[in-house]
Amino acid sequence: MHAPVPKRENLLVNLICNIALPSLILSRLSPPERLGPELALIAALLFPLGYGLWDFAQRRTANFVSIIGFASVLLTGGLGLLQVDGLWFAIKEAAVPALIATAAWASAHSKRPLVRQFVYNEQIIDVARVDAALAANQALGPAAAKAAFDALLRRAGQWLVASFLVSAALNFALARWLLQSPAGTPEFNAELAKMNLLSWPVIALPSTAIMMAALWQLLRGITQLTGLPLEAIFRAKSE
Repeated sequence: MHAPVPKRENLLVNLICNIALPSLILSRLSPPERLGPELALIAALLFPLGYGLWDFAQRRTANFVSIIGFASVLLTGGLGLLQVDGLWFAIKEAAVPALIATAAWASAHSKRPLVRQFVYNEQIIDVARVDAALAANQALGPAAAKAAFDALLRRAGQWLVASFLVSAALNFALARWLLQSPAGTPEFNAELAKMNLLSWPVIALPSTAIMMAALWQLLRGITQLTGLPLEAIFRAKSE
């Protein structure tokens, strides 16, 4: 018997509601002749807030991406209302992934390391099967196998921290390069929209590559410690 896990969410809907739509609203509807900055900020906040509440009702677990999306939109919109220069936007863009990296590092030795949310989670990995295989490890013994697995998980967490630190550095550099016009001008809004568009290939791809490397090292270590084939580590879609 497998332990019940939260329902799987639709990743595309998650990204659209928490990132794409709020960014589009802030960049396109903030001019006074449209919604204006205040109403555009409120409208943009409704998407991560609404999706996070809906997802919590469906799966009974807090949606980390919604929390980050809400905070990011609130900061972006708030800075826009204050009409601060591009440096503060660059700091904000770097601060969000830097805070996640800090949280991942701080949680590494806790009972709920953040790496379990991103890489080793029950929606992807058959955690019960892996735990049972570790307990049945005759070569090392259950205690030594569990210690080796915990060390493996910490190394994956270090890769996760690195991915968000790379994202923070690239976010800051991209914002400083693109945001050159005075805040509150149509030119600045256009630069902000361009930054949001370019952040996908420039920032998401390198960070995703690092995270995939972390996942690969974790899976390879699990197969060595448990003897399970790779396909047995993943949770079946029907479960």
